[in-house]
Amino acid sequence: MKLVLFDIDGTLLWTDGAGRRAIHRALVDEAGTAGPIERYRFDGKTDPQIVRDLLSLAGHPAAEDASRIDAVCRRYVEHLRAELANPAQTTKLMPGTRQLLDALEPHEAQQRALVGLLTGNVAPGAALKLRSAGLDPARFRVGAYGSDSARRADLPAVAAQRAAELTRRPFAGADVIVIGDTPDDVACGRPIGARSLAVATGSYDVAALRAAGAAYVFATLADTAAVLDAIFA
Repeated sequence: MKLVLFDIDGTLLWTDGAGRRAIHRALVDEAGTAGPIERYRFDGKTDPQIVRDLLSLAGHPAAEDASRIDAVCRRYVEHLRAELANPAQTTKLMPGTRQLLDALEPHEAQQRALVGLLTGNVAPGAALKLRSAGLDPARFRVGAYGSDSARRADLPAVAAQRAAELTRRPFAGADVIVIGDTPDDVACGRPIGARSLAVATGSYDVAALRAAGAAYVFATLADTAAVLDAIFA
């Protein structure tokens, strides 16, 4: 049985900057500054890591204050909900996303796969983004989130443990597949020996993802059959 863990932003969907705008507003609300957010890269990072980094870069005295970071993340979810509800906001699914998820459902029914999330989003933010793209969060039966740890490298083990508790089966090594669009997605599964399947629908091209050491790299997820072959290899 394979544990198939999807990243969200840049992999499953794109929210056209809604998350960045929401974090910007939350930082200003809770800390009085968003730091150098205009030139800061969000991709591959967890929400708490983003908040800590931006406060640190701004020289803010609360940059290492867990309670302040949590407060910013809670306020961020409020602003994200408003951003995604804006009639002018467009969230789009990446090519092949819905077809791949639909194709994995029979494998789940046959207990050959368990589909989940591995994302830097805090859990409430992840659900908001998925719903804004027309995806039911419940179809991802397990998840590991930025709200579980600010370190992305901690998340595969969290997801594997939750999957084991749900199915009463162990998940380790090559039976865990991390699907993402950044070198951080590729790297995070290494501590537990997970396989990485990278997709160049975010900010990194195929060459960069190959250089990062991904086991499989696709330009998009549109070739459902080829992606399934990689997952079940």
